[in-house]
Amino acid sequence: MRKIKLETWKSKVPKYDDEGKIIGATEKDEDLLDALNVLIANKKPEEMPRGLDKFRTFGRLTKAFEKASESRVLELEEADYKFLKDTLDKDVPSIWGMNAHILDAIESFMSAEEE
Repeated sequence: MRKIKLETWKSKVPKYDDEGKIIGATEKDEDLLDALNVLIANKKPEEMPRGLDKFRTFGRLTKAFEKASESRVLELEEADYKFLKDTLDKDVPSIWGMNAHILDAIESFMSAEEE
């Protein structure tokens, strides 16, 4: 079991008018769960894992993410942690390293100790 404490940060999200022009920005709270969700959602469909085992993995991840949204601690079984770690190893966009909050959140995830 791995436990990762979730830290929240503020990010600015562009606000658009009806013509698609940026007219300002709003603040949004984000955390590691948001980054992981974006990472998974942006995988190419042909690269998404398939099969009953991964189907169950995604089910467990969904429950863990929902629980972590309330408790502010992401608790993962070792197989699920390994799946996300491997995904980060392979797919995390390098540009994310320029955001100190995302960098810290991912480094915290990657260095989580097994309990």
